[in-house]
Amino acid sequence: MTDDSAAAIRETRKDWMTEHREMYLRSGGSEGHIMDLAPVGGHRFTTHCMIRYTGRKSGKVFITPLIYGDIGGEVVIVASKGGAEEHPAWYLNICDAADVEFQVGTQAFRGTWREPSGAERDKVWAFMVDVFPSYAAYQASTARQIPLVMMTPVEPVPVFRESDATGMRQL
Repeated sequence: MTDDSAAAIRETRKDWMTEHREMYLRSGGSEGHIMDLAPVGGHRFTTHCMIRYTGRKSGKVFITPLIYGDIGGEVVIVASKGGAEEHPAWYLNICDAADVEFQVGTQAFRGTWREPSGAERDKVWAFMVDVFPSYAAYQASTARQIPLVMMTPVEPVPVFRESDATGMRQL
């Protein structure tokens, strides 16, 4: 997949992704946590979290909804960007941060993050492809290894609000 075709996928889903983010935020997480992704190659019961991070260049705060899996109490997200050749901005911003804030349903946390490697990464990748099968096609379409981020909650924080975001990233 080229960056152009990845962009085309994002463009066709942009309104849906924006509406999903707004629904999740406006409901405090009671809506938007579980979504039907069967029309785009996923499952009818796909779980989503949100991450809140600060732009490393802009200094603005962004909130991004992402599919997640839970492995042993760690929340796993995938930096796929639809199979594009470059990493998503949220991933680059998290890499520059010591910690991460994330919301699962109606609970939000500040936590630590890490990237699995070796055999653990292979196991986590296989799990996430089961969560969202399109990840396999995304990986096959790019030369980069799609990163996995595993987040561990450390302390609760207030649920995210629309007003927390001082920037709006193109999804």
